[in-house]
Amino acid sequence: MRRACIDIGSNTTRLLVAERRGEALSEVLGERVFTRLGAHGGTIAPEKIAEVAAVVAAQVGLAREAGAARVRVVATAAIRCAANRAELCAAIEAASGERVAVLAGEEEARLAFLGATGTLARVPTGLVAVVDVGGGSTELVCGTAAGGVRWSASVAIGSGGLADRHLHTDPPGSDELEHVRREVDDALGGLRVPAPVAAYAVGGSATSLGRLVGPVLDHESLSHAIDVLCAEPAAAVARRFDLHLERARVLPAGMLVLDAASTLLSLPLHIAAGGLREGVILEELGGIAR
Repeated sequence: MRRACIDIGSNTTRLLVAERRGEALSEVLGERVFTRLGAHGGTIAPEKIAEVAAVVAAQVGLAREAGAARVRVVATAAIRCAANRAELCAAIEAASGERVAVLAGEEEARLAFLGATGTLARVPTGLVAVVDVGGGSTELVCGTAAGGVRWSASVAIGSGGLADRHLHTDPPGSDELEHVRREVDDALGGLRVPAPVAAYAVGGSATSLGRLVGPVLDHESLSHAIDVLCAEPAAAVARRFDLHLERARVLPAGMLVLDAASTLLSLPLHIAAGGLREGVILEELGGIAR
């Protein structure tokens, strides 16, 4: 049976329609629209509310056409921190006919963990970490395949917010990158994370970096990535690696969060195929895919 998830994030609004085929979760349809809410605790502009409502309505229509029996619409940091989130949610429901579930940070972390581990071919034995860098927040979560989440944290740093606050030149300068590093270190420095045996990265920053450096994000590959991202303007990076321009603009900030998370965990980050949307659908289907 097909299920759909629409994930309204700080940077993008994404649709996934998927179904179980054998033991695997198989994508039927996916769509990504860069909506860039950019509230970061402030007020979402009326024109942006109208834009996002129209995007979600169109994606609900696509999901129905693809045969989804149920569509879940979830929202993350940009909406849960917005002063006028009720107005946005009401506009989306009026346009699409679907209610928006605004996820708490802990719930976002749990679903990202489920989506990442539930779509692995084999989950390592022992404690596993998942890092989900979004546009407005970052979730870190540790757990096991059998026991689920044992520890999680949601911190209010993400690629979009960091880029908006600190990256004002194109390409960004070394002093701007240092400001990002300092904010990330301040946000993550107080965390006491359990020691995992393996770590995975999900979210738009991680999957985009995979195009630059491959499936494993460690300090060496991420150092190379920052050199590439800051060697030429965002438009040139976007063309070279087939990225959306807005993704190329915020990617240096997202990369620095992932680098700090890898250092915190003392492990390289393997880019996972599944994340929040897959977690929502797996929960709808009532089980784990492989």
